[in-house]
Amino acid sequence: MLTPDMVLGIGRITRRLGMGSLHITTRQTVEIPHIEQNKIPSLLRSLEKIGIGIGAEHDEVVNITACPGNKRCKLANIGTDTILDNLDRAHFGKGMPIRVRIAVSACPNGCTSERLSEIGITGLRMPIRNQGKCTGCGTCANTCKENAIVTVNGRLTLDTEKCMECGMCIDSCPFQIIRGLGPYYMITVGGRRGRHPQLGRELIRVSSAEKAVEIVNRVVDWIRRNAYSGKNLTDQMDTMDFSQLQTKIIKEFGEPVADRTG
Repeated sequence: MLTPDMVLGIGRITRRLGMGSLHITTRQTVEIPHIEQNKIPSLLRSLEKIGIGIGAEHDEVVNITACPGNKRCKLANIGTDTILDNLDRAHFGKGMPIRVRIAVSACPNGCTSERLSEIGITGLRMPIRNQGKCTGCGTCANTCKENAIVTVNGRLTLDTEKCMECGMCIDSCPFQIIRGLGPYYMITVGGRRGRHPQLGRELIRVSSAEKAVEIVNRVVDWIRRNAYSGKNLTDQMDTMDFSQLQTKIIKEFGEPVADRTG
């Protein structure tokens, strides 16, 4: 998070040492282009004075991003600030065999493209319906963007295969009959952007931010110990025995899964 003083400081530095323009990157970093090589030492000193660190670019944990979370977004299922701070302090710039990007999104809308990152955290809420109390008003069905709630034989039924656990139906119920379990933190591994994008594989879902952070710590260490340089994580997940990692993580952190068929 940048303070107003940091933003003003970056502006002054850009005018003095650059071409008077800067770029906000797709992964929430600030780029100051067109810096002459002999001015780089002065640039680094100036940024350090206002508390701005330098981004990572090589085979390391290059970037950790997060959406605003439940402090500033009505769709958010989780808070993101504490998770981001803990992961950033622990891993930003850490040397790795490959580039590793970590992203946190507070809901399945995926504004940070967390499932296209090497490590992603997605905030979820699981809807639990009470058929005995449901009035059949249809508000939840009209709200659902996945058509996961439909009328079957005069009753509203949740299709758990279609449900993305975004929580919108929970918030929409005018009678507060739909309960929300969670929030849950879904952790994915092995996502990729670029020319051949691929979603990360789901590792586990847990019910606390503390568990989520600790699991990400384990995944970072697993990548550091097992990944080969020069090859994207997505392409070496099986070689690295992702299934074995998943078995260990579930054994230590796994939680019971609720029945949502009500």
